[in-house]
Parts: sequence; structure tokens; C-alpha cells
Amino acid sequence: MVAGLAGRYLTLCLVLVVMLGPIVWQFLTSIKGRGENVYAGLLPSAPTLDNFARVAESFPLLQYVGNTLVVAVLAVGSNCVFAAMGGYALSRAGWPGRRVVFTVLVATLMFPFESVMISMFLTVRSMGLVDTLVGVWLPGAVSVLNLMIMRAAFLAVPREIEEAAVLDGANEWQRFTRVFVPAARGALAVVCLTSFMGAWDDFLWPLIVLTNSEHYTLQLGLKTLAGATTVNDQRIVAAGAMAALLPMMALFFALQRFFFKGVGEGAIKT
Repeated sequence: MVAGLAGRYLTLCLVLVVMLGPIVWQFLTSIKGRGENVYAGLLPSAPTLDNFARVAESFPLLQYVGNTLVVAVLAVGSNCVFAAMGGYALSRAGWPGRRVVFTVLVATLMFPFESVMISMFLTVRSMGLVDTLVGVWLPGAVSVLNLMIMRAAFLAVPREIEEAAVLDGANEWQRFTRVFVPAARGALAVVCLTSFMGAWDDFLWPLIVLTNSEHYTLQLGLKTLAGATTVNDQRIVAAGAMAALLPMMALFFALQRFFFKGVGEGAIKT
């Protein structure tokens, strides 16, 4: 019994080291002074925040953050709206072809992004959206995974609640907005968080679509960070990476209560 409990805690500690170790190392590197050897030791001898100021001087950090926020906010809004509506439709029985549509949507999850990115680029180019933030956002306007999350959350709503709303005279739209959406707030928080993280971390698609550096997102800006400095200073690169990580950490801690609630909602079906 004691040995099993000790083994669990040891496993958790190992997972914690593997998951958080690189982030801790990156943060400690970002606060090392200019005269310190990055690879000589883990802890900085003279911690400083000067590297974060140097990041802003090396490339237009605020402009890239603003571009990324525009894409992320659009992605969050469109995913919350369309995933909720699509998930509600997939969770309702009685219309023909529902199972076929669900099967096709699930099947699309098997195709990696690299297999469809050329056709996506040709589609975006035909719409005249190349080198625009809308072109960056459009392919991620709604995710199939988010549709599945909302469908599972709506299926978990007890049927008696819907029947009571029908008896009260609520129509389809009223049941969706006043019964199902409030009951799936946790799942919506999961959709919000995953959509924001996906848009914030995306690198490959913006690299394909964007050509003008004024429209670069933060991840593309970080790619050019090493070349923007006179020397390849790992302290500045680490500081830039930490600056990109902080908004996601803040969003997760702000929504963690709803996130874990939404995970539970998606795991229970009636």
C-alpha cells in the first residue's frame, strides 16, 4: 500500500519535471545577465529583467502581439458560436442524415493539417485573403474537435429539462440559448481556451499565408528574433518565448475552474 502510493507520487514528480522543466529552464535563462554563460549553470547569479526590454527593442513586439490577439479573439468568438450551434444540431435526434454528418466530421480528424494546407491556401488565395489576418483566422473559424466537445456537453443535459422547457412553450432557439448554452458553460470555457491556444501558438499556417512583416503574428515574430539581434543571444530568445507564454498561462488560470468543469461535462453522457 505504502509502496504503491510512493510509486504514484514518484511518477507524478517525474511527469512534473518533464512538463515544467523546459519552461523553468527557459525562464531562468531569460533573466540571466549579459555576462553570464547561458549553459554554465541553472540559476542566474545576477537576475535581471533587462532581456525582456531588449526583446521589445529587437522587433515590434506590441504590433505582433496585437496581430495575434486579433486572430485569437476572432477564433474564440467564431468557435464558441459555431461550435455551440453545430454541437447542438448534432446532439438533437430526429433529422435525417445526422449520423452521416457526424461520421464525416469525425473522419476529418484523421487527416493531418499538412495534407490539406495546399488546398486551403488555394482557397484563401481565390478569396483574396492572402497576407491578411482574416486569411490567418478563417481556416480555424470552427474546429471539429470543438464541435465534438459541445455535442458531448449537450448530450449530457438531462432530457427532463428539455421536456420541461417544451411544456413551458419554449421554441428551438429559446431552448438552445436559455437551457442548453447555460448548462454547457464549462464546455464553452474549454472551447474558448483551446481556440485561443490554437490561434496563439499557430506557426505553420501564418508562415504560409503572411508575407508582409507588418502582419506577422507573434510566433512568426519570434522566428525572426534571433536574426534581429546583432548576436544570437539565447537570453533574448528565451525572454521572447516567455513573453509569448505568459498570456496563455494567465488565460488558463483565469478559466481553470470552468475548464475542469467542462472536461467533466464532456466525459458524461446520458
